[in-house]
Amino acid sequence: MAEYQTIRGTVTGARAAQIDEGLRAHMNKVYGLMSVGMLLTAGVAWAVGTAPALTAIFRDPVTLSPNILGWIVMFAPLVMVFAFGAMINRLSAAAAQLFFYAYAAVMGLSLSWIFAVFTGISIAQTFLVTSIAFAGLSLWGYTTKKDLSGWGTFLMMGVIGLIVASIINIFLGSPAIMFAVSVLGLLIFAGLTAYDTQAIKNEYVEHATAMDQEWLDKSAIMGALRLYLDFINMFMFLLQFMGNRE
Repeated sequence: MAEYQTIRGTVTGARAAQIDEGLRAHMNKVYGLMSVGMLLTAGVAWAVGTAPALTAIFRDPVTLSPNILGWIVMFAPLVMVFAFGAMINRLSAAAAQLFFYAYAAVMGLSLSWIFAVFTGISIAQTFLVTSIAFAGLSLWGYTTKKDLSGWGTFLMMGVIGLIVASIINIFLGSPAIMFAVSVLGLLIFAGLTAYDTQAIKNEYVEHATAMDQEWLDKSAIMGALRLYLDFINMFMFLLQFMGNRE
């Protein structure tokens, strides 16, 4: 990992050891926050999705088509991500963490419909497969010596394309487009998992070397959100292939 090695070359001795120790603690915090967010999302999704009366608040009980409130909940996570990016510099670390948990809860509402459509066993199996794939990709991103920074622009362009195609297909309802989006989405977010993991690692080392404490206080939350989104999207795209409908 060229960038990491270059940064490492600027510090020596006790300072390098301190940064290495801080990096381990930082990554543990990132994964810890992400895990709490995932549990919150899963809990809210299960509680709402398995209760027909609650599901009916957001979707038609028969067709499961979203009503006005359902559409709002569906797009709320996307709006919140952009808002978080715009506000992060003005938020305290505590406020940023609270925002992340609120986001995870809203995402749970947005995804609750899967419990009314897919069997619980297939959801659990997909979650397990996603967890194994995510762990392997994130570990590779953390340990590889290959510089993945060049992937960033390509992957983000892919994400924008997926969002546009998904919105268009809401109105078209084309199975072919849905299949293509699912395949490409799975590949893109698999790549983003490795890319984001390496980026989180390199960014920590860079800011720790510069002793930018204000950034470090919120960086774990930002990193957790990035990996959380990678996991959620991989899970949803995999569910299109592995999910068994009720």
